[in-house]
Amino acid sequence: MSLEKRCDVVYSEFLLQFDKTKMDFLHILFSVGLFAIFLSLLPFIVVFLFVHLSKSREALENGADWHGKSSDSSDFIVHFVTGGFSGATKVALEIVRGSNQNQNFKSLLVLRKKRSTDPIRVQQAIDSDIKVLLVPGWAHLATVAELACLLKKYNPRVLVCHGFSEHLWGRYAGLLARVPSIIHVEHNSRERYTPWRLYQARWLSRHTDKIVGVSEGVRQNLLRLNFPHDRTIAINNGINLEPFRSLKYTNFKNRAPNIVMAARFAKQKDHLTLIRAVGELVKRGFSPNVYLAGTGNNRHSSRVKSLVTELELNERVHFLGFCNSVPDLLLSNQICVLSTHYEGMPLSLSEGMAAGCAVIGSSVVGVKEMINHKDDGLLVEPNSPKELADGLEVLLTDVNFAERLGLKARERAKNELSTEGMVDRYEHLIGSLLERKL
Repeated sequence: MSLEKRCDVVYSEFLLQFDKTKMDFLHILFSVGLFAIFLSLLPFIVVFLFVHLSKSREALENGADWHGKSSDSSDFIVHFVTGGFSGATKVALEIVRGSNQNQNFKSLLVLRKKRSTDPIRVQQAIDSDIKVLLVPGWAHLATVAELACLLKKYNPRVLVCHGFSEHLWGRYAGLLARVPSIIHVEHNSRERYTPWRLYQARWLSRHTDKIVGVSEGVRQNLLRLNFPHDRTIAINNGINLEPFRSLKYTNFKNRAPNIVMAARFAKQKDHLTLIRAVGELVKRGFSPNVYLAGTGNNRHSSRVKSLVTELELNERVHFLGFCNSVPDLLLSNQICVLSTHYEGMPLSLSEGMAAGCAVIGSSVVGVKEMINHKDDGLLVEPNSPKELADGLEVLLTDVNFAERLGLKARERAKNELSTEGMVDRYEHLIGSLLERKL
């Protein structure tokens, strides 16, 4: 056989073997894809069958099964939220801390464990007399199963599920454990709903007693997504004002003319626009220091650090990481910024207002509801370094105007943004559900 023919034979065999290997690889990919789809469908299928093949919730609520259980746990409320210590976690912590002062019922906080769950912060919550438990977060089914077991053990009257996607897995567990009343709290105006996740959320809303948006903007977005109008309400987020009351209020003009942004590094936040705006300010002859308080995604923080280096702002921009003394930081500086793509009702902006800072934020849902432009803060177009730089220049140049904004913001925070007010509204909601179920 000639060399040419041998080469043709070898090449043909190679092609046949390659095609076989390629088909085997495609079969493996197809099988893995089917398995992933099955896992994503499984929680819904299990709960759907449970709800429709077992007694309906209405029959259960009126039957003897529930009332035959121990009355010792009849006043128990469970809050379920991410263990990532996002804004949703902070809100849930404050609600539990506040409601534990209410003698009518007690609250338990359940965190969905993540890689970013900080054991130190969990322990701090426990040390502040909050009962905290963790459930696994490595798989949705594991979360649902473990949470359902906990709910059966503690037998709560109300389950409050905070944030995406925890409100899905929490409500599945609540239905499996036959919790009489379920509340879904939406913490953002633009969650990562795929068509399948949105379908699940709408189906679960049929078995949910109340759906809470943490601002009117979030509520309106829920209604646009066709959540039930009659069960969807707004309860504004609040913050603990005590640190701002106990610390000596610093005269505005005695503060450093610097900028603070307290926000985690994530796709939602827009640190890059702030850094570009600061670069523009430096070109205009201003030299404020910028303090970025918060942890988060390493990829996003690396991009911000690279931009700081590129614009030669390393001496001006300070990355503080997790900061235990945000009230001190805000009370020591004049300006609080929230540059962001979307929000629910941002706690960092509330804290800036409570500290009497001149606040400036992106004009997006969740921020627009908080700031009255030129009355208690400034709104600027999102994703616009020039507009943000213009707003910051006004605040750095006209100190009297900035001080007036800070005073109005502080007064508004005192009257409208307290934890006490938020907790009272949640307690009223929970109390009404408890009375209705009796």
